[in-house]
Formats: sequence, C-alpha cells, structure tokens
Amino acid sequence: MCPFRGVRAAIGRQRRQSRGASSGGGVGGKMSGCEARDAKKLVRSPSGLRMVPEHRSARSPFGLDEPPWVPDKECPRCMQCDTKFDFITRKHHCRRCGKCFCDKCCSKKVPLPRMCFVDPVRQCAECALISQKETEFYDKQLKVLMNGATFFVTLGTSDKSELMVCRLSNNQRYLVLDGDSHYEIEIVQISTVQILTEGFTPGEKDIHTYTSLLESQHITEGGNTRAIGMILQYKVPGSEELTQMKFTASEDFSCNKKLSATWLAAMHKATKLLYESRDQ
Repeated sequence: MCPFRGVRAAIGRQRRQSRGASSGGGVGGKMSGCEARDAKKLVRSPSGLRMVPEHRSARSPFGLDEPPWVPDKECPRCMQCDTKFDFITRKHHCRRCGKCFCDKCCSKKVPLPRMCFVDPVRQCAECALISQKETEFYDKQLKVLMNGATFFVTLGTSDKSELMVCRLSNNQRYLVLDGDSHYEIEIVQISTVQILTEGFTPGEKDIHTYTSLLESQHITEGGNTRAIGMILQYKVPGSEELTQMKFTASEDFSCNKKLSATWLAAMHKATKLLYESRDQ
C-alpha cells in the first residue's frame, strides 16, 4: 500500500470541498449531518431588518443578541457628550449597545453581522469601531475556516495520528473533521483552545497564544512566533469529561503548510472573538 495514500485521499477531499464552494455549494463544500440547511426568516425590530434562524438553537455561536434600548425617559442627555435633548437635538439609540446619543455621537451606520442585520445600522463611535474590526473576521477569517485545512489529528493520549481536513461548518456551529474517521465538534462544547507556536525571525507578524478562552481567563504570549498546531479540549454531549484533540500541520511537501498556518491564525481570531463576546 502506498504510504501517502491517506494523505492524497484527504487532500483530494479538501480540493473537492473547495470546488463545491466555488460552484455554488456554499463555502466549505458538501454539508455534513450537523449542517443541513437551517431555515431563516426575515424579522423587523426597532433596530432594523434582520435575517435570523427560525430556531434559536440554530444560531451561530458568534452571534450577539440585540441589546435592550435605554428608555427615552431615562436619558434626557446624550450619554457621550452630555448634550441636552430637545425639539432640535434628537436622541438616537446605538443598535449595538442600546445607549442613547445625539446625532453627532451616533451618526455612523456600520454593518453588524453578529446581530444578523441586513443593512448597516446606526452605532455610537465606540461600537462602530468594534464592529468595523469584526468585519474583517466575517469577510476573511470566517471564509478561511469554512474552506478548511489539512492537519494530523491525535485524539486523547493516543500515539497514533490521522490526516484529516478540518473546517468550520456552514452554519458556524461545528468543527467538522474528515479523514478515515469523522468528527463533528460543537463549538459551544469547546472549553479550551490553545494555538501552538514556534519562533521565527524577528519582524514578521506575531501570532499570540490564547488558552481556555471559553471558560476561564485567557493568556496572551507575545513574541515572534508562527502557528504550527492547536490543542482543543471539549465535552462530548452526555459526558462531563473533557476530550482532547491535537492538530499538527503536516511537514509533507504535498500538504499546503501555509494554508494550515492561515487556518490556525483564523481560528485564533475566532476564539478571541468568542472570548470577548462573553462580556458584551
């Protein structure tokens, strides 16, 4: 048997997924059992039109709930510049934080995909800046995660690894791993994410290491490093014990090591977003 047969098979699956994405199959290609198309509906709220899943259980883990608006009677003045509201100076609510501002302090209309708004919505200066930074994740990193990358995956304390294509599901709720085995890990069940790094020449872009982002305090390690792998700990439904998976970028020339590093960097961004969203 050819020693690279499994490698070629996994890479072939990844290429077929990429072709599926470009031919209208959706980013990430063929859907798995965990991602049958979730029905969505168009709803109107005081903040604007939103395209949301019909069932709350189908919402993306990256999503945020609409905030309650500060009642008009409780905000006689702008909550930023303290300008008094009157017939001429009208009050506006930020769609992201729900606070009350004058037009000058809440004039920007910025996309807010985390709340599923169809069009850009009015936000205060502070929230607009946060939303603009998140736009890069939705425009770039999220697509990278859905397209997937190839890794050697080791389960638990096993000394054997399997070459698998790992990607984020189309509905953003699962990590889907395909090789000779198949795994679907629900994002909300992941308790620890650690990006493994190694040093390289100074001056190149840093990638920090974040650990335990979903349940405990995060750790940031600076320095000149690059992503070479990842360790996940997650709970299998029905069990309280943690399962660990280790992902290692392949050294084989036939695998796209740069793509794996890009995918890990995108996973780092996604995990950071999930960690920070706990306080929003």
